[in-house]
Amino acid sequence: MTAGERMMEAVLPASLRAELRGDVAVLWLTRPEKRNALNDETILGIETFFAALPPEARAVVIAADGENFSAGLDLSEITERSTVEGVAHSMMWHRAFEKIEFGRVPVVSVLKGAVVGGGLELACATHVRVAERTAYYALPEGQRGIFVGGGASVRVPRLIGAARMADMMLTGRVHDAESGYALGLSQYLVEPGEGLPKALELAGRIAANAPITNFAVIHALPRIAEADPRQGFMMESLMAAVAQGSDDAKQRLRAFLEKRAKKVTEF
Repeated sequence: MTAGERMMEAVLPASLRAELRGDVAVLWLTRPEKRNALNDETILGIETFFAALPPEARAVVIAADGENFSAGLDLSEITERSTVEGVAHSMMWHRAFEKIEFGRVPVVSVLKGAVVGGGLELACATHVRVAERTAYYALPEGQRGIFVGGGASVRVPRLIGAARMADMMLTGRVHDAESGYALGLSQYLVEPGEGLPKALELAGRIAANAPITNFAVIHALPRIAEADPRQGFMMESLMAAVAQGSDDAKQRLRAFLEKRAKKVTEF
């Protein structure tokens, strides 16, 4: 076990496991007997993992043991909470998932089986989602008498629109892997068992990018997309100048001009 792996493992609960594969860190959900339901300990562990990510990690893959990514909130942990306690609990999930969406490195998730409720909220906080054909998506909170609290009402409509999310919550509609891919819940669709290899391949490509470019994509791009166009154009210009001015970018452009870098081809 490397020093980076020891650092990650030291801060994780039993419901999570971490490993370092070169410059890609892999975080595993390890409650297959509970369909990887997310309890408070796991959410806090996810937050701590991303806060303690070793410096050699340049991308992260989130995967799951068993047949399911995550069936969502562990309902056995639901207790009666005051309004203030309920807000604090939801904000704990927001804080943890923000560490994913706006963390140090891009994150790829491997989706299979149940991607439900809080599991979908976790998936939507990642930047690239690879779905196996066994994956299915649902937001059953409407049938449980509760409301989403882990960021779904912000992140899911960005991907599929508010009307489609409302349909899922009001009617209990379940989308299969192909439907989810068509809607934008995943960017890749692969056969069962091929999710992790594909995610590791993509994470390897991401890790090879210039760090400043990866930073711009996960931090600047979503803010530019949501900004007033005039502000967005200005932010884009500033970020382009910052990236282009880095030593890394200059070396990569020089390699391309000297025909030492690959050109983009059709396939």
